[in-house]
Amino acid sequence: MNKNSFSMIDKNGNEVIYDVLFTFESDETGKNYIVYTDNSRDENGSIQVFASIYDPEDPEGHLEAVTTDEEWNMIEEVLERAREEAQRAKKDLDE
Repeated sequence: MNKNSFSMIDKNGNEVIYDVLFTFESDETGKNYIVYTDNSRDENGSIQVFASIYDPEDPEGHLEAVTTDEEWNMIEEVLERAREEAQRAKKDLDE
């Protein structure tokens, strides 16, 4: 898995390139997560963001589905903090 992007085959057999937004390890679960996007937009016009569990030691870069509400809630909190930090950094650059 490239640190900046990777590809997967979708259900239609097409190769899709994903950009890695960030990765993190949770002390709570002991798992590593990857947050990524294919830069497509949802019905509201927002860029779609995905998350999976991964093993940084796996040379094949296999991804596992996030299956619990607790994990999704944690990922959403981390994503919100990252969004807030990005907004603060942009504001600092604009000043």
